[in-house]
Amino acid sequence: MKIKDVIGIDASKLTLDCCLHKSGAQEVFENTPEAIVFLVDWSIKISGLAKNELLFVFEHTGLYTHQLVRYLSEQGYYFLLVPGLEIKRSLGIARGKDDRADAKRIALYGYRIREEARPYQMPKESLISLKRLMSMRRKLVSQRAGHIATLGEQIRVLNNDLGPILLQVQRDIIGVLDVQITKIEKELDRLIEQDPELQIIYRLLVSIKGIGAVTARFMIVHTVGFTAFKSWRKFASYCGIAPFPNRSGTSIRGRTKVSQLANKEGKTLLNLCAGSAIQCNPEMKAYYTRRIDAGKNKMSTLNIIRNKLLARAFAVVVRGTPYVNTMGYIS
Repeated sequence: MKIKDVIGIDASKLTLDCCLHKSGAQEVFENTPEAIVFLVDWSIKISGLAKNELLFVFEHTGLYTHQLVRYLSEQGYYFLLVPGLEIKRSLGIARGKDDRADAKRIALYGYRIREEARPYQMPKESLISLKRLMSMRRKLVSQRAGHIATLGEQIRVLNNDLGPILLQVQRDIIGVLDVQITKIEKELDRLIEQDPELQIIYRLLVSIKGIGAVTARFMIVHTVGFTAFKSWRKFASYCGIAPFPNRSGTSIRGRTKVSQLANKEGKTLLNLCAGSAIQCNPEMKAYYTRRIDAGKNKMSTLNIIRNKLLARAFAVVVRGTPYVNTMGYIS
């Protein structure tokens, strides 16, 4: 891949601000499927390059870039989806904010990293569908938790004429959310069962004591079927459970700790898995008890177990066989 020029795109709900790095040419297009075709044609015409010599770079903004990602992927163009924080921290000191300026900054960043950049690969449809359903499920579960908490407070406090009505409304809402969450769960299971590759990975993951359906689906989606991360340590860093040193020179000697730049949902799920493993996995329970009895920190021990579970998850997928509980063979 020999990239000769980069086009930076600042995507918003209604428009796509574009900037070609070398020429500095800028243009604004509507964020619609028809306009995206004109955007790509304009880029090729102004740059005078072949499609395999041009790199499109833009921030990952979810739905706002979905149509652009799909078109570029279908037409075989090279493009990068970059986290906004990554671009922001690459700029150094920058003042003000403007869509045209942002497009220019994105183009500059893309040009700097063009040699080592790995073009984005569109996940298969089953993974995209899984991700959307999981996002919807997460929102519904959060809403249900809010209504359950409110119901508990209302039961404790309300005693006037409106009390029974308000309580019944809350219970009805919780019931509706339960039904919708169950419906999404069934669809998630159906999607996994329909895809032989995902089905195999899913069954391997849930063979590990402590890892349940929700965490298994999270791992499958965020590792893109265990292809996006080279090792479990990389994914541990992504989930915010990998410890990093905090040292500099002779004066700063901070304790080693995890980074807050992480996918907090993954960290939460792995924390729940670690707690479950301590309860239902004799090996993990013995390890946890041994460290606590030795005076080790409780949370650092829990984090070690989180990493152990993640290492086992990657191991069973790479090996292609279910997890074997070796403690069962100890006489």
